[in-house]
Amino acid sequence: MRNLILKIVILFFFLINSVYAEKIKKFEISGNKRISDETIIIFSGVDLNDEITKSKLDQAIKNLYQTNFFKNIILEFDNQILYLNVEENPIIENLQIEGIKKQSLVEFLKDKMQLSEMKSFDQQLLSSDLDLINNILKTNGYYFTKISSSKSLNEELNTIDLKINIELGEKAKIKKIIFLGEKIFKDKRLKEVIASGEHKFWKFISRNVYINEELINLDKRLLTTYFKNNGYYNVKIENSFVEFDKNSNFNLIFNITPGKKYYFNDFKLKLPSNYDPDLFKSIVKKFPKFKGKKYSLLKVTELLDDIDKIALTKQYEFINASLTERIKDDKIDFEINISESEKFYIEKININGNFNTLEEVVRNNLIVDEGDPFNEILFNRSINDIQSLGIFKKVETNIQKGSKDSFKIIDLNVEERPTGEISLTAGFGTAGETIGAGIRENNFLGKGVNLDTNFEITADSLKGKFVYAKPNFNYSDNTLFTSLESSTSDFLSQSGYKTSKLGFSLGTRFEQFQNVFLRPELDFLVEDLETSSKASNTIKKQEGSYTDLYFNYSINQDLRDKKFRTEDGYITTFAQELPIISDNSEFSNAFDISKYKKLSTRSDMVGKVSFFAKTITGLSDDVRVSKRLHIPSYKLRGFEKGKVGPVDNNDFVGGNHITTLNMSATLPNIFEGLDNLDVGVFFDAANIWGIDYDSSLDDKSTIRSSTGVALNLMTPIGPLSFSFANALTKASSDKTESFRFNLGTQF
Repeated sequence: MRNLILKIVILFFFLINSVYAEKIKKFEISGNKRISDETIIIFSGVDLNDEITKSKLDQAIKNLYQTNFFKNIILEFDNQILYLNVEENPIIENLQIEGIKKQSLVEFLKDKMQLSEMKSFDQQLLSSDLDLINNILKTNGYYFTKISSSKSLNEELNTIDLKINIELGEKAKIKKIIFLGEKIFKDKRLKEVIASGEHKFWKFISRNVYINEELINLDKRLLTTYFKNNGYYNVKIENSFVEFDKNSNFNLIFNITPGKKYYFNDFKLKLPSNYDPDLFKSIVKKFPKFKGKKYSLLKVTELLDDIDKIALTKQYEFINASLTERIKDDKIDFEINISESEKFYIEKININGNFNTLEEVVRNNLIVDEGDPFNEILFNRSINDIQSLGIFKKVETNIQKGSKDSFKIIDLNVEERPTGEISLTAGFGTAGETIGAGIRENNFLGKGVNLDTNFEITADSLKGKFVYAKPNFNYSDNTLFTSLESSTSDFLSQSGYKTSKLGFSLGTRFEQFQNVFLRPELDFLVEDLETSSKASNTIKKQEGSYTDLYFNYSINQDLRDKKFRTEDGYITTFAQELPIISDNSEFSNAFDISKYKKLSTRSDMVGKVSFFAKTITGLSDDVRVSKRLHIPSYKLRGFEKGKVGPVDNNDFVGGNHITTLNMSATLPNIFEGLDNLDVGVFFDAANIWGIDYDSSLDDKSTIRSSTGVALNLMTPIGPLSFSFANALTKASSDKTESFRFNLGTQF
């Protein structure tokens, strides 16, 4: 009996399987107008002589729906014939996005959409695309956008004209940025740290003054890094949110919990047995210097970078440096473990955060490229080159795993800084006033191109200049620059002469050696010198027209820790000017060096000492009066520009030699409640001497000196800078200037 039941069960399953395991002998396709039978069969995933089961039929329907070609599908299998009846989705013949004038944005949105022309229309994909467009526009500050769609169906051709209508509305402006939590740092300083900024009427070009989710996330990372660099190891940016006000503006709010301040304690370095400990002595010597100082993520990173550099220099090319941290009260112990790692290559480099800057501007400054073996030193040099462009506030990297163990993906995160500047300068002194203005853009059209135009007006002169500079010209890693300059100085009523100049220059700049830059340049100048009866005999002799072609070059070494907000290091420059064709040949030499040093580990106090010297010599005749040297106003504050040094009658004729010494220091905030005010002190000393054309003249070879206070006040219309200077020593003929201010704003 038991065997009989078993046989019946087996026979039953055999009969079931024989029904569903029939083979396809024929296809019958219907309902299709545009898509061929053969294509439908291929998309279904089944073929002749395939054994058909229920699961295989279900998968065929799923495969066909996934193509988005079909609105409805009916599938039946009978008598070894597979019947497929389909209703095709219409094809999108025309896709229009209306309501956006900027064509580049329209094309960007179309590129991101799943639907496109000559693809099948699908209602679910349309809904998804509308949500995507809304999110993209929100990311760019358009929080009040209204989006709708309409479609026109041609039933005969089964095509659709799809129109997406967008009402952008106004951008969501950041009215105010608010920092909640314990006030460790001034709001002004935290606003400088983040990428987002408060909307002001003069910042009409900036994109960072509108609500942008990507920027807000970047802001949180920047704030976290800043607090960690200042000792707050456990800082938390608990939340960031926007608050909508009555005027359709937003307040951007960051809630910061800094936690307590931590300090470095002990450091230990563990090396592989085959590594020479003597090679790492310079690192170990630094450990005692860290102890007791505030915790800084940047210092730890720099320490690890130094280890990598030593390893690379000594042919330990591929290493891992892991860091173990142990907290005791407010102190942190560090143990650095060095181990060997496998060689890896750069699979991909992602550029993030360049909202205004073209990606090629960043990539053109990378020494390493995708597919290259990773080299820490070369990569760090690339980062430094990108920072030196002056268009990014910060450049940070993150290395992730690639598709294989030997490949890495590098995320290069940049934070754009305002690259445009409108400036106004004015000076008031004993002999009159000086007014100047300028417009500068360091990232024109997002291509990294520098444009600078400025002018200056005094009672007796008018000067204007335009400069164009293109980094990485023709992918050569060289900067090409050119300038056009015009000036008129009228001293006819005072000193009996007038000059008119028109000059053009063309040059380049490139890195000759590591951190050493060479800048060759050709200067062409046309000048007219007119005199009157009031002019001295020597100046009368120089009356006429001049044409000059000079070759200039400079050698610059830059060893500053950072180009902006420098805290340590120095920069030095040597320059020469040599005549090629000249009606009155001169040559000059100049040397300039500046040293920076942070004065306090617990504040932003930075000291700076600068020395400058320049000399000019006539080769065939006296140095032309218009080419004689004058002390730059920023190197000798408290004195009027050009009104220092040798005098011929009432004319300040300049000298053949200049030396200057400048010392300055920023101060901690001494005014409670004025978080938007920075104060610094300075001491300037200078001398100008040497008259080649008349030994009888008093060259006023006297050391000039001044001291004073510099203030930088952040106002609702931009930064306002003041300098108050008092001349300590001077010549009797020198003209002093006790007050100067500069009003400028960045956009």
